[in-house]
Amino acid sequence: MATEGRLQAGATFARALAQHGLAPLLRERVTTLQINVGRLCNLACHHCHVEAGPRRTEVMPARVAERLIELLDANPSIRSVDVTGGAPEMNPSFRYLVMEARRRGRAVIDRCNLTVLLDPGYEDLPEFFAAHGVHVIASLPCYTAENVDRQRGRGVFLGSVEALRRLNALGYGRPSSPLRLDLVYNPLGASLPPPQSTLETKYREELGRLFGIEFHELLTITNMPIKRFARLLDRTGQRRAYMSLLVHHFNPKTVPGLMCRSLVSVGWDGSLYDCDFNQMLQMPLGGAAGIRTLWDLSSFDDLVGERIATGRHCFGCAAGAGSSCSGALL
Repeated sequence: MATEGRLQAGATFARALAQHGLAPLLRERVTTLQINVGRLCNLACHHCHVEAGPRRTEVMPARVAERLIELLDANPSIRSVDVTGGAPEMNPSFRYLVMEARRRGRAVIDRCNLTVLLDPGYEDLPEFFAAHGVHVIASLPCYTAENVDRQRGRGVFLGSVEALRRLNALGYGRPSSPLRLDLVYNPLGASLPPPQSTLETKYREELGRLFGIEFHELLTITNMPIKRFARLLDRTGQRRAYMSLLVHHFNPKTVPGLMCRSLVSVGWDGSLYDCDFNQMLQMPLGGAAGIRTLWDLSSFDDLVGERIATGRHCFGCAAGAGSSCSGALL
């Protein structure tokens, strides 16, 4: 249950933890390596905290990708490699990262916007995913064309449907298939996501009835009040109200499951952060004075016990049922 009214609207995240008798966030053993390979994308969505788009030039070079594979060899505790962007598939090292991680027995997640699978030069990606057992987590912020196109651009919904059909044809999203396909919902505006299970049922009914599309799970993710979405809040005069909403719905029961405890976020240039959101805000790992990189450590176990850098945007992960890259926490 959320704790509406117990915190002042201007509360810091650290104060919220203390007020509920919770210790500062500390790192546990790293089991997930989340790799942001850059900000190049074929879309420019309104809610994008990465501010990705077709004109972005930040792209992970090969030497960073090679260092990541070296560290995978040295860190057997890492079970999952979570590749994001931008459109991660547009990075020249994307397939190298996928193949080398899978060769080492790691699970691989691709954060896919779906429409990239239709672009010239990327049409074979569904087959590539299937051949390497990639877990596809695909962004589809609504089951209606009007809402998706309003958030992501004209024609994106129908393109997403076509891409989902191609994935389904290969076995992705089928109930008995090992080829995992999950969808991601982001609210259209300054609100918390509805209950994940309820919305999943609606998605399943509508996408199945209208298009015959199947998927495994719907993940609900709260829009973070940073970067492009923060500017949208400013333009519409909603920033203060949205932050108040997040703070007043702080839920201490979400804290044990916050993804930053066991995840390290890697930037396109090899820099290290506590999460992808901190990366976009250039908040150094652990709140230290300077940015550390992949070349500053030999083992991710060196990070165990370190304090996690927090800010007011962290209320986005701990409001209501909670939010993480794996969906609702509760």
